[in-house]
Amino acid sequence: MSKFKTMVGAAAFFLGIISAPAMTQAADPIWAYVPETISPEWGEFFENNGELRERKVPAADDTAGWEALQEAVRARQKPVAESLAKAFGLTMRKRVVGGIPTVEITPVNSTRNDRIGVYVHGGAYIQGAAKNPQAVLFSAMTGLRVISIEYTLAPHAKWRETTAQVITVFSALAEDGYPPSHTVLGGDSAGGGLAAGSVLRMRDEGMEMPAALVLWSPWADISETGDTYLTLRDAEVSFTYKNVLGPAALVYADPQDHRHPYVSPVYGDFNKGFPPTLIQGGIREIFLSNFVRLYQALDQAGQKVKLDLYEGMPHVFMAQLPETVEAKTALEKTGDWISGHIKQD
Repeated sequence: MSKFKTMVGAAAFFLGIISAPAMTQAADPIWAYVPETISPEWGEFFENNGELRERKVPAADDTAGWEALQEAVRARQKPVAESLAKAFGLTMRKRVVGGIPTVEITPVNSTRNDRIGVYVHGGAYIQGAAKNPQAVLFSAMTGLRVISIEYTLAPHAKWRETTAQVITVFSALAEDGYPPSHTVLGGDSAGGGLAAGSVLRMRDEGMEMPAALVLWSPWADISETGDTYLTLRDAEVSFTYKNVLGPAALVYADPQDHRHPYVSPVYGDFNKGFPPTLIQGGIREIFLSNFVRLYQALDQAGQKVKLDLYEGMPHVFMAQLPETVEAKTALEKTGDWISGHIKQD
């Protein structure tokens, strides 16, 4: 895991973070509070990144604004993903799978060519790209070739199209000799919600489901329902519902669809089956209720699920500062979960 050592600056650039040399104990505002129980690197993160909360997204009908935002995020993510791939000995290339654009990430010394991973990136459904640090880390931790999906972003597409694109990739991979039982699925934030929602749709349409899921900080309920949307509202450092998540939810799904299981998978009927699922996140996230409710829904339906929470951690912490002890622990558990559940012949 020593390859994490050089990733601090790259991850900071990806997130628009500027590190500061000093760290002090701050109790007000709440998002800047630094507990003694987290790594010093995360102390600096909370000290210096309150400006993330001030971000806003374009108006729903501002086509040029959406395109500018999405291109800016792609431009930030690309060099970080490439730096991580180089550090871990991975190659990346564009690939069209079933007519859907993707990025194929391959470990140079991969020995599991009969197994494959699929990754769905986050970004509130309105930003992000297939070439991203999270997908690179997913490949590095699992040792698998990973197909990262370049799904169509909102407001250019809504949930019916995006879930269909994920399913199309799975169908095409099955035709290429990778049945879902030989395939694992990962996703972060909105990508975690999209991954889980797409699997529910696959199941309901009579398809075989993937062997296992890993969901990093999944946005599993876009309707702003749940305790921590309120109780952790002022502790969340990465964004606000008012400025980012709410507008994003409205361009991704019409209000009457916000509690549809394929949009917000916490409302799914898991009694009909679901793959073994690892849910990882931090206790400083407004999505914490999402994690707990999704875990309970799966557990009460008798499905195999693990909820893996981390003290004081923010949104998708494992990719934000991957060299920290908290991130390393979570990433190692990701690898263990996948290796323990992907079918062995």
